[in-house]
Amino acid sequence: MARRPDDEYDYLFKVVLIGDSGVGKSNLLSRFTRNEFCLESKSTIGVEFATRTVQVEGKTIKAQIWDTAGQERYRAITSAYYRGAVGALLVYDITKPTTFENVGRWLKELRDHADSNIVIMLVGNKSDLKHLRGVATEDAQGFSEKEGLSFLETSALDATNVEKAFQTILAEIHRIISKKALASEEAVPTGIKEGKTIVVTDQGATTTKRACCSSS
Repeated sequence: MARRPDDEYDYLFKVVLIGDSGVGKSNLLSRFTRNEFCLESKSTIGVEFATRTVQVEGKTIKAQIWDTAGQERYRAITSAYYRGAVGALLVYDITKPTTFENVGRWLKELRDHADSNIVIMLVGNKSDLKHLRGVATEDAQGFSEKEGLSFLETSALDATNVEKAFQTILAEIHRIISKKALASEEAVPTGIKEGKTIVVTDQGATTTKRACCSSS
């Protein structure tokens, strides 16, 4: 029996979105996976995820992107979902300095719970609100350089750099995985190997968000 097109991929990469509540993680996810944006987006409860398949250097990559709740009361649940992640987008809101100040705490939590080789990108979201900017681009760039992170400013509202952010991190993960595979005769790490899927527990997780508002 022929495989469905959605099942045909070379690698499955788990990527997590982390950061304070209200910074736009859910809309970054829906913009990348469904090209949708919802102004009335509610706070995520626990963890939700969506997938999208992209091409990277001739390989088909299925990105499984997890949107984690930013509220403190869900932290015990969400920390377990860092395991197995090979990439992370650490998101703050450029109009809210507090969300940038908390980036260091999120980064520590990520490094405590995730694989030490995880690829991390700092994302300053809501770049369409430049007139309300509260975090200087230079400050975020400086933090990123100090911590060894890549950095982009995005807007889930008008789609600026959203595609670029996800494509960049997926390409970097693929580059690292390919380099490891070439340097060793060992199999590609578990969770990244072809055909490997991640078992989802029912601890506050849902498979995907419902469609909300379409941009088309």
